[in-house]
Amino acid sequence: MKLIALPAFSDNYIWLLHDDHHALVVDPGDSAPVLAWLGQHPGVRLDLILVTHHHADHTGGLADLVERTGAQVVGPALEKMPVQARGLQQGDRLDWHGLCFEVHEVPGHTLGHIAFWAHPAPQDPLLFCGDTLFSGGCGRLFEGTPAQMLDSLDRLAALPGSTRVCCAHEYTLSNLKFARAVDPDNLVLREYTETCTALRQQNLATLPVALSIERAINPFLRSRSSAVVRAVRQRDSHAQDDVTTFAALRSWKNEF
Repeated sequence: MKLIALPAFSDNYIWLLHDDHHALVVDPGDSAPVLAWLGQHPGVRLDLILVTHHHADHTGGLADLVERTGAQVVGPALEKMPVQARGLQQGDRLDWHGLCFEVHEVPGHTLGHIAFWAHPAPQDPLLFCGDTLFSGGCGRLFEGTPAQMLDSLDRLAALPGSTRVCCAHEYTLSNLKFARAVDPDNLVLREYTETCTALRQQNLATLPVALSIERAINPFLRSRSSAVVRAVRQRDSHAQDDVTTFAALRSWKNEF
């Protein structure tokens, strides 16, 4: 399986996975980058579209792609899609040309947000997580609660460390700037920041990223660690337990 990040808008990625014959795309907010790629690869047919949540920068290209390719759309059962779609929820599985996707409900950014995990052996597993988990960060809480987002991130963090995290936005450097303000003594974070800075200077994507790295550097996956707890509680006296500390961390990021 070959994985490609198609840039869209100013900082979105539309993920495309193909085996030289069949392709799927994830969260196509714009049909143009997908159609351009398909035009350059006439032997590959788009037959599946995965959608993590309802926001327009993830769904805006659906109607055009369905009309032009006839691809099946699958998305969250609890959210309305702009085209006919098969609704999926926690525990569902989706088979695509021998590859099995597990569906995880990850509310927080939106109430019905889902993520897709698959293991295309012998390659490392893949996680299409939309706007729930970013490299060095997490999504804003537009609809869900801090408790929901913390639980969602806990479940994603429990996936195998070799999982390739395929986030939907190139927010990495700005997230890492905040992460270093929270956790300045984290040496892994410092080294990862240098690596990502070099990639962006070459106009290369920082993604996908191994989940094991995120566990080591992402303050939202480390909100119970002593360093993060200490930094948050020094700043916000309302941070008294896991959920209120996570909420205070997310509020700090909103204002950063």
